[in-house]
Amino acid sequence: MTAVVDKPVASGERTEPGGPWAAVIALALVETRLLLTRLPVMIAFVVYGGWTVWRSGKDWDGHPALQDVDRATQGAPMLVGLAVLLCVNHAALRSRRHGTEHHFAVLVLQPWRRTVAHALSAVAAALTTGACVAAQFGREALRPGAIGRGSVSELLAGPLTVLLFGLVGLLMAGLVRSALAAPLLIVFLLFVFLFLSGMRDDWSRWLLPVVAEATSTTLPSDLIGRPAAWHALYLAGLALCAGLVAVLVAGGRKPVVVAGVAGTLAMTLVGGVAQARGDSPELVRARERASATPEQVQSCVRRDGSAYCVFPEWGPRVGDWAGVVDRVRSLAGGGAREQKIVVRQRVDARHGVSGDSALTPLERPYEVTVGTRWGGNRVPEFSAAVAGVLIAGDEKAATSICDGRMVTVMWLAVGWESDQVAALRRVRLDDSDTGSALVLQPTNGMYMTDAQTEVLRALLDRPRGEVTARVKDHWAELTAPKVTAARAAQLLGVAAPEGDDKCLD
Repeated sequence: MTAVVDKPVASGERTEPGGPWAAVIALALVETRLLLTRLPVMIAFVVYGGWTVWRSGKDWDGHPALQDVDRATQGAPMLVGLAVLLCVNHAALRSRRHGTEHHFAVLVLQPWRRTVAHALSAVAAALTTGACVAAQFGREALRPGAIGRGSVSELLAGPLTVLLFGLVGLLMAGLVRSALAAPLLIVFLLFVFLFLSGMRDDWSRWLLPVVAEATSTTLPSDLIGRPAAWHALYLAGLALCAGLVAVLVAGGRKPVVVAGVAGTLAMTLVGGVAQARGDSPELVRARERASATPEQVQSCVRRDGSAYCVFPEWGPRVGDWAGVVDRVRSLAGGGAREQKIVVRQRVDARHGVSGDSALTPLERPYEVTVGTRWGGNRVPEFSAAVAGVLIAGDEKAATSICDGRMVTVMWLAVGWESDQVAALRRVRLDDSDTGSALVLQPTNGMYMTDAQTEVLRALLDRPRGEVTARVKDHWAELTAPKVTAARAAQLLGVAAPEGDDKCLD
C-alpha cells in the first residue's frame, strides 16, 4: 500500500529571485530605454545639441566668462523636460490605453512599484541631461580665453528641470487618466513661463524652473548674487515631492513614503522662501564699492610702463589689453607713442546681473575704461577708447571731440587691424563704413561726420606704412583742436571730402 503525503498548496503570491525591487530595477531599465528612444525625446536632445553647438562661442565672442556660461546651460533643457513630461505620462498610461491593466495583477509588482520604475526612468533622463550640461560647460571652460568660475548650483537647474517635468508628468498620469492631460499641461506651463518670465524684478519669477536675465551684463562671480543654491534645493524638493505623491496616488502607503513627502515639502518651502529674500546688505555694499570705487578691490599689473587694474578673475586678460594698447601707440606720433596709460576695468554692478547702466567717461588723465566682456566688437571699441584718450587726454574730452581729430582717432583705432574696414563697421553703431555714425566704446560714444568717414576710408585704401608715416610727420597739427576734416585730408595726402563735416550737438 502506497502512502499518500499531502503537499501544501502553493499560495497565490510568487517569490521572484532578488525580490520585488530587482523587478523594479529591471522594469526601470526597460522604461529608460523606451523613454530615451521615444521620438519626442530624441528630437528634443538633437535640437538641444544642435542649438548648443551652433551657439557655442557666439555669446561671448570666443572669450567666455564662466559665471555667464553656467546660466546659459539652463534654457535648452526645458525643451527636453517638456518632451520627457509627455513621454513619461504616455508610458505610465500605456497599460490603461491598451486595456492590459488587469494582466498586471498576476505580476510581482504592485502598481506603486511600477510607478517607482517610471520615476527612475525620469531620473535617467535627468542624468543624461546632466551629462549634456557638463559637456556644454566643459567645452566653454576649455576655450583659451575662458575666465571666471561657474556655479554647480546654476548647472543643476537644467537637469533638475527635466526631472521635475518628468515626475510631474508621472503624477498627472495617476491623477488624470487621459492622454490629453499632458499636452494641455505643457500648454499651461508654457503660458505660465511666458507670463512670469516678464517679471524681471519680482520674487515670483523664482517660482519658475529657469530664471533668465534680461541683459548680458558680466559681473565678477562674487557680485552676481543669484540664489542658485536655494533655487536648486527648491527644484529638487518640488521634483521629489511630485514623484513621491505619484507613488502615494498609485497605492504606496508605507511610512517612508509619507515621511518622504513631508520632507520634500519642507525642502521646497525652505528653498522657495530663501530664494525670495533678495540681496543681502553685504552684497549691496560690495556691488556699490566695485561700481563706485573699483580701485579698492582691484589689483594692478604693469606692462611697458602702463598699468592694468582688474578685478581678480580677469588677470589673464591683461595680455590681450596690453597688445591692443601697444598696437594703437605704434601708429601714433609725438609723445603719444610713449605715453603711459592706466587701463581700469569698470562695471556697474549696483543692480546685479539684470542691470544695464552705461558707464560714465572718466576725467582722470590718460585713464581708459575696459569692460568685463572681451572679443568680437569689444576689441575695436576698446581700441577706439585708447586712441581717444591718447589724443584728447581723458575719456570725457575724447567723447566731446567734434573736429578733424576724429580722423586720427579712428586711424589709430582700426589702422592696426588685419581687416581695417571690417573693424570700422564693427565699431560703429549702424555697422556702416560710409556716412556719419556713432562710434562705440566702453563708455559714451564718439561721433564721426560724413567728411571724417570719407577721409578715413581713403586712408584705409592706402598702404599702412605710408599713412603711418604721414600721421607721425604731421602729428601736432592732426591732433590740434579745431582742425577740419579737409585739412586732415590735405596733410595725409588724400582727396578733400565732399560730405558734411558738421558734428551733432
